[in-house]
Amino acid sequence: MSTIHICLNHSISQSSYNIRKLFNLEREKASARGRAAVIRTNCKSVVPKACLNVDVEAASAGKVGSAKANAVIEMEGKYLVGTYARAPVVLERGQGCKVYDVEGREYLDLSAGIAVNALGHGDTEWLKAVVSQAGTLTHVSNMYYTIPQIELAKRLVACSFADRVFFTNSGTEANEAAIKFARKYQRHTCTDGKAAATEFIAFSNCFHGRTMGALALTSKVHYRAPFEPVMPGVTFVEYGNADAAIERIKQGNIAAVFVEPIQGEGGIYSATREFLESLRRACDETGALLVFDEVQCGLGRSGYLWAHEAYGVFPDIMTLAKPLAGGLPIGTVLVTERVASAINYGDHGSTFAGNPLVCNAALAVLDKISKPEFLSSVCKKGLYFKDLLKQKLGGNRHVREIRGLGLIIGIDLDVPASPLVDACRNSGLLVLTAGKGNVVRLVPPLIITEQEIEQAAEILSQALPVLDEDNQK
Repeated sequence: MSTIHICLNHSISQSSYNIRKLFNLEREKASARGRAAVIRTNCKSVVPKACLNVDVEAASAGKVGSAKANAVIEMEGKYLVGTYARAPVVLERGQGCKVYDVEGREYLDLSAGIAVNALGHGDTEWLKAVVSQAGTLTHVSNMYYTIPQIELAKRLVACSFADRVFFTNSGTEANEAAIKFARKYQRHTCTDGKAAATEFIAFSNCFHGRTMGALALTSKVHYRAPFEPVMPGVTFVEYGNADAAIERIKQGNIAAVFVEPIQGEGGIYSATREFLESLRRACDETGALLVFDEVQCGLGRSGYLWAHEAYGVFPDIMTLAKPLAGGLPIGTVLVTERVASAINYGDHGSTFAGNPLVCNAALAVLDKISKPEFLSSVCKKGLYFKDLLKQKLGGNRHVREIRGLGLIIGIDLDVPASPLVDACRNSGLLVLTAGKGNVVRLVPPLIITEQEIEQAAEILSQALPVLDEDNQK
């Protein structure tokens, strides 16, 4: 069995020391049991040839040979289902906006776990909340009441349009719940003998998740095609085309309209106020529900607590996930009382969702991000970052547009972005792609400093020539 020695860098409390001590003791026992098992079996060893005995303290003392990273990559290929095309980097630890690989190399992390690590890596208050709750009560299921879950729901209601909250474990699960809630709402309110509305509208370039219902709402055909037939009854309309959306809504049988106020995976496209206002009016006139998917753009990333606040348009349902628990799995569905009144005991549920551990972590994240001065700093840094990128990159012939709101920024290219992403990584900067592979997506931790922004912009600028080199091949 491979073992990992986790060393917490923060001196938090005696309880955290005891957790580390207990973990190390169990590690030593497991190693002893593993050695004994190998001797007893006298057959093919169950210990991998390159054991993942990753000791953070030892790694920090000096660089480890590349053989260590290669061994990890080789084992990933042997034991995991091949669903991820990973970058050839084995990350070991993180602090603030920086992460470090097993060879000791430092990277400025502008991917933030795909817009998850809003407070960066190792935030002190988050870590205290996790360690404290882990030593108190981690999970009991939703068969019982727990204080962190109810407190988090109360806080989310207090700072949003919503009256009630349902917890899930991820963004795609949140969208699955929203699909069910919309269908149930339509059945609940359909009292004139007509069939309840069951269909949905989503938009071009949208992404709502990988599970079967959320996948049906996702526009990219190559995501859906291998798993057809997916849920029927979804119409895709051009993002931003209010007239086409209104026409389809008024044709009837629409249970809900799903829209991202700012599209992340789709290429960092922002809605307009007029577009969202038109959707709101059409839904109100026909009885359809308006669902805002803020899984990636919500909770401070836009410089507003909720991205839709920038437009002054409010939904009936909002889905949220990525940043809420600071890296632990959580999703939420925020709903009005009108929607919640249609949901009864047993209509939906989850074993793990909203457990005390993730909810206490989420409270620490929400406490920090919801402060007006924190949100103001995101707005300021986002504007500075975009201005700097326009200065350094705007004159390049391959850069078509630099767009975004707050700290969700896209660099739209006229060529594939992968060579630039690879060159940035080789220079110590982690960024993502989006859109049709031609957009560089920047979603850094919201705590990023102006100095780190300048560092990132300089690396991007210095890496740009790779786009010409790649096109000449």
